[in-house]
This record gives sequence, C-alpha cells and structure tokens, in this order.
Amino acid sequence: MAPSDTRTQILDAAERLFAERGYRGTSVRAITDLAGANLAAVGYHFGSKAELLAAVARRVIEPINAAQCAGLDRLLARTPDPAVTDLVEAFAGPLFDEMPAGDEGGARTSRLIVMILSDPAEEVRSWTGPAEGTVRERYLAAFGRALPSLSPEELWFRLRGVLAVTAVDRVEVYQQNSPTCPSPAAGEAGRHWAITFLAAAMSAPPTMT
Repeated sequence: MAPSDTRTQILDAAERLFAERGYRGTSVRAITDLAGANLAAVGYHFGSKAELLAAVARRVIEPINAAQCAGLDRLLARTPDPAVTDLVEAFAGPLFDEMPAGDEGGARTSRLIVMILSDPAEEVRSWTGPAEGTVRERYLAAFGRALPSLSPEELWFRLRGVLAVTAVDRVEVYQQNSPTCPSPAAGEAGRHWAITFLAAAMSAPPTMT
C-alpha cells in the first residue's frame, strides 16, 4: 500500500470509529486494524492519536467551513447587516449539503460532529485551530449585529445548538429506524423546516437570569 493510501485508509478508519465509539473508546490498534495498517503508521503519518483526531475533524469540517464563509461573503456583499434567517441559512445550509439524507458518508459526518460537540475528552475540545476560530468569530459578529440583545455567551450557545440540531437530524434521517415516530423529513422539506425552526430559536428573546 502506498504511503498516501495508508494515510487515507487510517483517516477513513479513524473517522468511522471516532464517530461510533468516541475518542476514548477508540484505540489506535482498532484504527490500524480496520485500516489494514501497522501500529506505527499512526505515529509516522500523524504523530499521535490526538493529532489523528484533529486531522479527521479538519477533513470533515473544512469543506463545511469554506462553504459557510462563502455564504457569509455573499450575504455581506449585499448588505452589512443580513437578517437572522439568511444568516442561519448560510451557516446551516452547508451542513445539509455535506450531510445529505440517505448517504452513509453524510451520516458518518453527522455522527462525528455530534461526537465533537459532546465528547468529554480534552483532546476533542482542543483540536480546533485558527481557521475554525475565524468562521466562528465571523458568524458571531454577524449574528451579534442582528441580535444585539443577546450576550456573546448565549449567542455562542445558540450557534452551537444549530450545529447539534442539524447533525442529529441528519443521523436520524439516515437511520429512519423508529417505528413509533413519523419518518424524518429528507431533502428540501427537511432543510426548510430546519432553517425555519433554527431561525426562530436564534431570534428568541434573551434568557432572563
């Protein structure tokens, strides 16, 4: 197996296992066994398990971040103060594009995002770098202008909620395995419902404390 193929195989295996088992529940040996690589390959290509997680996360998140930035650029080219619904569409829309209904890869991306948001391991909290920070700060600034009554802390909480709701919805759409609940909406219907719901959630009055 060529070195580049080995690296890709390790990334593929790690993405699957991290999404299914979490960071601490996934061993380097399990990753290399699934990838068909030797145990030293993770150290050679990535340096450590934590750096492998960062590489997996960036491979998944960077296309979403790029689309989010492009969407915000288009909005700001039209007006310096986009409406909340337009900002939610620009932020959440790429998540639907990268996690299409019925697609196994999209469902795996969704599960990985849920894991990144919820896994308690410190390594999962610290993988982000300047690129991810730039996207976050740009959207926080734009939402802050549209929703000036919200504190930065509550605004960030709600923006994280957009990520979580969308990722969980995409996982459920793929699995469609609950006989007691209506089938989740796929395609454009689900996207429109989500944008409407999330825009309303973002626009809710500040929480009184």
